[in-house]
Amino acid sequence: MQGTVDGFTYGLVTPVAAFLMAALGAALGLRCTTRSLHAARSYRAGWLALGSLSIGSGVWTMHFVAMTGFTVQETPISYDRPLTFAGLALAVVMVGIGIFIVGYRGATRMALITGGTITGLGIASMHYLGMAGMRMDARFAYDTPLVVLSVLIAGAAATGALWAAVTLRGALSGLGASILMAVAVTGMHYTGMAALDVHLHLPPTLPSDLSAVLPGDRPAEMIGPMLVGPGCFLLLAAVVLLFDPGAVTGEPGPDPRAGRPLRGSAREGAGGARYR
Repeated sequence: MQGTVDGFTYGLVTPVAAFLMAALGAALGLRCTTRSLHAARSYRAGWLALGSLSIGSGVWTMHFVAMTGFTVQETPISYDRPLTFAGLALAVVMVGIGIFIVGYRGATRMALITGGTITGLGIASMHYLGMAGMRMDARFAYDTPLVVLSVLIAGAAATGALWAAVTLRGALSGLGASILMAVAVTGMHYTGMAALDVHLHLPPTLPSDLSAVLPGDRPAEMIGPMLVGPGCFLLLAAVVLLFDPGAVTGEPGPDPRAGRPLRGSAREGAGGARYR
């Protein structure tokens, strides 16, 4: 029996809220990535790590907020907590690998393609691992072409966002890169959801309370506790950027050793190598 799937149970509320969470995480994370290019080498890893936490948290939060609007009419849905949190860890690690490549190699073509591809794969992997953490009395089937399309959307848009973050300057370009990254995340998510078919295998006689037969936590029970950690990461990034205006404008900050602006810029990468 095929389940009746609804990805927009609350209308546009969950897609819009999910997009805004993805945009917030991307804005903070990409600004941290931009700031790392102007930081002394000893501080670069810290900025990139903060950027990884911000983008990864925003991606994961976006997914879970969007999933609160996903229902299957014939059965309740619960979530396996370890797998759900594993998705957060996977997003942070893979996004981190991607932006560390760009942060240390600069805006070279190969660095952007490699970093953007890994970042896009991290977004997609988090999504499908999160889906694997869903618990319902049903079997999932995916349409392969749509799954491939969802991964391509994530990779292409993530590459474009990283390119904009490390080559363009100013608040407007940063906003554009953030929106592009948010489009990558939300576009990938809803394309992946469009690829999903739910095949139910419910018993002939159902108990009055189906939650008794499904392990895991209901979305309403998890939404508050699960948003605490990512929310703290995003707040931390926001506070750090608030006290470093150069991260917002994209301009180099002051050099504490010489009292001059740092000379690292879009023309120089790690080790003084020019971006190509």
